[in-house]
Amino acid sequence: MAKLLDGKIAIVTGAVTGIGRAIAIDYLKHGAKVAVNHFPDDKSALEFQKLQKEVGESAPLIAVAGDITKPETGRDLVRKTVEEFGRLDIFVSNAGVCQFADFLTLSPDLVDFTIDTNLKGAFFAIQAGAQQMAKQEPKGGSIIGISSISALVGGAGQTHYTPTKAGVLSLIQSTACALGKHGIRCNALLPGTIRTQLNDEDMADPEKKKYMEGRIPLGRLGKTQDLAGPAVFLASDLAEYVTGAQLLVDGGLFVNLQ
Repeated sequence: MAKLLDGKIAIVTGAVTGIGRAIAIDYLKHGAKVAVNHFPDDKSALEFQKLQKEVGESAPLIAVAGDITKPETGRDLVRKTVEEFGRLDIFVSNAGVCQFADFLTLSPDLVDFTIDTNLKGAFFAIQAGAQQMAKQEPKGGSIIGISSISALVGGAGQTHYTPTKAGVLSLIQSTACALGKHGIRCNALLPGTIRTQLNDEDMADPEKKKYMEGRIPLGRLGKTQDLAGPAVFLASDLAEYVTGAQLLVDGGLFVNLQ
């Protein structure tokens, strides 16, 4: 297998589970050195240990624990990555939360938590990554924001969530404009219905699962690994003239109006 990211340095936030984990594993397979961020608790630390065991103790992988809702977390993550590996070529903003809730009874706390994690967390983390990419020599890099099909459609139980994912998409479009002069490319991945720990409870309903699969032209729910290939592409030199783009990874769900 050709190693498309050989010698590149990558950061992936929220990367010890789900989509972020799958991306981190594929980045390592393609020759990148990888720093992952995870929440500073024992459960997440244990998940990192499992990840490290899977890829091998000798893999060029480090973890930097931190709460992505805090602006200093991104700065600390970037600083420690550069101290360990020398520079930063790829930044994947993946950390996010999704808790279904009824609009009429949504609590301010849940709204604030979702916005702080998904949108403000992405903003400050991406800013920290971009600051490093703009000052290093040679300048430049690839920033990837994990948005969602929910940036383009509504969801009755996601009125607090869909605006944050639309915000991530808009953030990526604007940073593409702002950072091109520094040789920094910014693109968004928009997953469809992907089986992760965030929606396991929702997809545990067999009728709901059957309904969702019936709407997807490829006939199945997405796997976390389905995001890894597109993330490798956008991070690689194959996409050196791609910026400000949005790539749906949804099995055709968005275009199927039946």
